[in-house]
Amino acid sequence: MASAEDIRVVGCAGRMFTASEIALIGEVVATCRGLSRKELANTVGELLDWRRPNGSLKQPECLQLLERLEGQGVVALPAKRQTKPIGSATSIPRTEAGQAGEPLTGPLAEFGPVSIERVVDTQARRRFRELIDRHHPLGYKVPFGAHLEYLVWIQRPEPAVAGCLQFSSAAWRIQARDRWIGWDDATRARHLQQVVNNSRFLVLPWVHIKNLASATLAQAMRCLPSDWRAQYGITPLLVETFVDAVLYSGGCYRAANWMEVGQTSGRGRDDRQHLRHGAEPKRVLVYPLRRDARERLRGDKQP
Repeated sequence: MASAEDIRVVGCAGRMFTASEIALIGEVVATCRGLSRKELANTVGELLDWRRPNGSLKQPECLQLLERLEGQGVVALPAKRQTKPIGSATSIPRTEAGQAGEPLTGPLAEFGPVSIERVVDTQARRRFRELIDRHHPLGYKVPFGAHLEYLVWIQRPEPAVAGCLQFSSAAWRIQARDRWIGWDDATRARHLQQVVNNSRFLVLPWVHIKNLASATLAQAMRCLPSDWRAQYGITPLLVETFVDAVLYSGGCYRAANWMEVGQTSGRGRDDRQHLRHGAEPKRVLVYPLRRDARERLRGDKQP
């Protein structure tokens, strides 16, 4: 296989990519072995900030670039996956499993033990998507790039799903997070894959179990590093999340030892024209998965 260093520049869809950018693409493809071609294209597009004027990622162009690099022997892409037929339904069906249950109220000790179960089969995936779509304020959206999903279970008075968790690729540029870590653009590009975003957290609206949310987060932080490494070959060092201060206090995160490091600009990840600055700022909270996470993310300490 050719080395990225052998190629000085590559052009695709009106953009020229430098040797360092090609090397970064090669590193993403090599380390994110569990991603599909589409997911790799989204991840690379996020890392290189390759977007249309309306802010959407240039996914087809990024796929074209990846296939061009594969043809030159720079990367080895995963086999193409079978996609849904054109015109197939994309809506999430409503089933009995997603309907509201009997209210559950009381201390955690009455319902435990609490466990999180990674979503790996079709039945669990459908249940997760329906619960998020029906009961989370943001609904369900297919996440960009790498992602893992979990169902939260309680065992008493009988086993039941009490919530959902989703982790996905980190946001490209968050000023408060980047300042807290000590990142410049180049360092962020090298280490962003080691940051994971808690993009969805749902305790079902009929579940009112004291301390369930913080206990779930604590358990997730213990499982996430090994699960992410097993799926994508990367060991995460930091988890981030964004809390809408209008709707939530973020108390469960702070109870689970997350730290608030500032606020987002409020633009949203797709507002590249700076038209919505300050419209919906959210609190930025982070959880280091190692004591020396910041030093490693800055490159001050080697793995």
